[in-house]
Amino acid sequence: MLPDLAMEVSNVHTGIGSDGMILIQPSDTADLGMRIFNKDGSEGMNCGNGLRCTAKYAYEQGIIDSECFRIETKARIVEVSLTVVEGIVQEVTINMGAPLLNRFVVPMLGEDNNHVISEPFGLGEECLKLTALSMGNPHAVFIIEDIKEAPLYELGPIIEKDFRFPDRVNVEFIEIVSATEINFRVWERGSGVTEACGTGACAAVVAAVLNGHAKRNEDVVVHLQGGNLVIKWDHDGVVWMTGSAHKIATGTYYTN
Repeated sequence: MLPDLAMEVSNVHTGIGSDGMILIQPSDTADLGMRIFNKDGSEGMNCGNGLRCTAKYAYEQGIIDSECFRIETKARIVEVSLTVVEGIVQEVTINMGAPLLNRFVVPMLGEDNNHVISEPFGLGEECLKLTALSMGNPHAVFIIEDIKEAPLYELGPIIEKDFRFPDRVNVEFIEIVSATEINFRVWERGSGVTEACGTGACAAVVAAVLNGHAKRNEDVVVHLQGGNLVIKWDHDGVVWMTGSAHKIATGTYYTN
């Protein structure tokens, strides 16, 4: 029932309206587990925004009583650190793990298993420069001159389902403002255009570093439509994400 429930809940007209649905559950290997369902009913492997929301909810509802704990997703176990003021979580910092850079691990089809960095990516008459990687879920990152010209609706759904990505892919367009600042727009796999994507912001900074636009072990502010995230890819290979989460409502949802 969960895929159907996710589609029902996510519907902006007859449900709550969301990018998807998150479930918190017990875990045998971490302090708690998290499952993510996209608005089309598909199950996600990892979700940076979802991790921050889950961490805030779990602490403020007393499911977790520590400010440092671990969450298990389908992709990996992540470490969480909270900044708490008078019992309210103000910021969440998450160890998102190391990016997976080899082509076949993303996964992406091709002739070799090298890193995909600024690789020509043909789409009919269009040819973009692609950097592909996985943050526990696949990302296709394209660096463009002006974020206002990002072809989200035109190319997002086409790239998401391109045959070269056998598991589909999240699509990010980024504008390099400086070595420590990036503008960002995203078409998410299974959800379409969203205002934020935590794993996508991580992928954007990794792509910026790989293409020589940013440096390792330095904080990079990523401007998403839903707010800013601070991302750092450290010298040990770990990507750190820091950002907030906000409770907007509580209540009872009645299924059809």
